[in-house]
Amino acid sequence: DEEEDYMSDLFIKQDVRPGLPMVRRMKEAIQKEEKQKEANEKNRQKSIKEEEKERRDLVLKSALGNENKGFALLQKMGYKSGQALGKSGEGIVEPIPLNIKTGLSGLGHEELKKRKAEEKLENYRQKLLMKKQANEQAADQFRIRFKNKQEERKMEGDLRKSQRACQQLDTQKDIDVPKETWYWLEPEEEDKKDEEDKEDECTSSDLSVSEKLHILTAYLRGEHCYCIWCGTTYE
Repeated sequence: DEEEDYMSDLFIKQDVRPGLPMVRRMKEAIQKEEKQKEANEKNRQKSIKEEEKERRDLVLKSALGNENKGFALLQKMGYKSGQALGKSGEGIVEPIPLNIKTGLSGLGHEELKKRKAEEKLENYRQKLLMKKQANEQAADQFRIRFKNKQEERKMEGDLRKSQRACQQLDTQKDIDVPKETWYWLEPEEEDKKDEEDKEDECTSSDLSVSEKLHILTAYLRGEHCYCIWCGTTYE
């Protein structure tokens, strides 16, 4: 048989879940790949920073001995290894950790980066808040416009009722011409000329629907003692 390439990815396509039986060649291929990875990791040349970090960690993990002048002075004053500092033992036990700067950035660069990140986050939060407020304001304005439109439609309906009632009551009193042209409902079929004339009259009056309704309601109550909401003519 030809020798198989155990470094290929053919064995990955096989089902290698735990608990399933594996053939001997597949196991050997997996073990060979793991050994190759370990060998590559060992043979990899470490960078200067990695070597410095390893040496620094090794020194920091090792306890101070009598050869250290500071530790020797502490021992002469009665200090024992593992005790807290201070006359009554209220000080620290572990030394203050070192924060060694290994990068090429200047002093204060990390604080500046942190401050900029916080400002960026705060600006993002402000934008979200402003967007939320704008959406809420737009929703409120939509509700107000919808409510005003409903009220306007209701007033237009009340105005038509008032005009119809005014025309009927005026006719009963033998009034052929309304006091104002808009007091009565307009005929459905009229010449274009008449429609244009009436449009000019309506625009010239410059009265809103609510103003017309208020005036016509006062006329119906004063002239005919009639209320469209009650639907009754009073004595």
